[in-house]
Amino acid sequence: MDFLSKELLYQKSPQELTSLLYEAAITKLEKAIQETKDKNYIEANQSFQRVNDILHRLGAGLNYESGIIADQLDAVYNFMAEEIVMANLKKDVARAEEVLILLKEITDSWNQATKASPGAKTRPTKANPYEQHVKVEVQDQSLNKLEAGK
Repeated sequence: MDFLSKELLYQKSPQELTSLLYEAAITKLEKAIQETKDKNYIEANQSFQRVNDILHRLGAGLNYESGIIADQLDAVYNFMAEEIVMANLKKDVARAEEVLILLKEITDSWNQATKASPGAKTRPTKANPYEQHVKVEVQDQSLNKLEAGK
């Protein structure tokens, strides 16, 4: 996600941001597993911590008004976070790989649900008080196409 600027992040819908968080968690967990296998424990520790940070952010972003699924996801995120801590402490690759499988299944389900939802790609028009004061400029892509065609 280093290639994304703040302006591009502000243009993403909450569903797209969640997808990006899932991707980042998978990437960091794969990296942590490999670093553990290579016995690079300091780097593995940092990667495991990043995965836990992402899981906590995913949990903080849950909309509990959406029903029981939010409670269930919260329980799953907490379970995965605890398993990551134990995998990190015991250098247990198998435990981390189980979390990776679970994380990939949730990501696939999330991506399928996002594609099936018709309004999933639109950013909500009602902004919170913070977003009302943030200005995002959209570049006109048609100007670049005209100049490129000359």
